[in-house]
Amino acid sequence: MTLRWYSTVIESTDHRALARWWAEALGWEVMFEDDEEAVLVPPWARELGPKLSFEQVPPGLVFVAVEHEKRGKNRLHLDFAPHTSQDRGAEIGRLIALGARRIDIGQGPDVSWEVLADPDGNEFCVLSSRDQ
Repeated sequence: MTLRWYSTVIESTDHRALARWWAEALGWEVMFEDDEEAVLVPPWARELGPKLSFEQVPPGLVFVAVEHEKRGKNRLHLDFAPHTSQDRGAEIGRLIALGARRIDIGQGPDVSWEVLADPDGNEFCVLSSRDQ
């Protein structure tokens, strides 16, 4: 038996706005939205999903409404990497222009990744460029 990574859930006091931010940041689509949650999927998931086996379907991001603000450092975060054909610095600049901000979680100056926070303060990393 194999489990499918179905989704990653992110709490937010404004789940709709945060979902739209991540949709713009990733180029993903809002598949569903109501007063409780908003669901993002990669744009290719609708086309490829029916052609893939259950466990191969890519996970989505689910933003759920909560009343409390984020407190403290995430114990789980997302890592993203640009392709080697992309300008990593320009991509980081684009995310900052969208509303992300650089943060220090103790990573030190000599790491190969950049730690950012989304508009709700959720940490994520932009890694060095990769071929795969």
